[in-house]
Amino acid sequence: MSADFGKIIILTAPSGAGKTSITRYLLNKYPDRLAFSISAATRPPRGNEKDGVDYHFMSVAEFQDRIHKNEFMEWEMVYEGKYYGTLKSEMRRIWNEGKTPVLDIDVKGAIHIQQQYPENILSLFIEPPSIEELQRRLTGRGTESPESLQARVNKAAYELSFKEHFHKEIINENLEQACKDAEEAVLGFIGEG
Repeated sequence: MSADFGKIIILTAPSGAGKTSITRYLLNKYPDRLAFSISAATRPPRGNEKDGVDYHFMSVAEFQDRIHKNEFMEWEMVYEGKYYGTLKSEMRRIWNEGKTPVLDIDVKGAIHIQQQYPENILSLFIEPPSIEELQRRLTGRGTESPESLQARVNKAAYELSFKEHFHKEIINENLEQACKDAEEAVLGFIGEG
């Protein structure tokens, strides 16, 4: 294991596959051992999202400045003009608390971090039962226009082609079972203690 980095748990999935629900389950069950890594984002907050809790919201200019200062472990322009990334300072904050960071990030970012720190990571790919079910879930959120819904579905189909790059695939047909499968993998990685 790298002397500069502790363990990292990554949950990744196409949008709507359930990774955020599974992440919340793990964090609620193991608050003394796991901590949520708050991603940086240039999109505006949705609903009740709060800066520094759900995301570190920042302008495109600030995000790009931080890229140039090498402050990110990974970053991506996920959608046109919308950047997301994982700040190195966020990892240090969590490791300093004696906890393991849990990253809920997109597929490209997850692959990028795995390539940089392969011996420190457990990566879980959360898979929807089908693209049709994924589309139904995204439609049910009521947050997407027809165009953005189609863009997310197209992106999901592409992201599914990368599932073999991750340590474990979890099909989220039943959320309770998917949570238990993720928990078993996480405990195997961080230890039962």
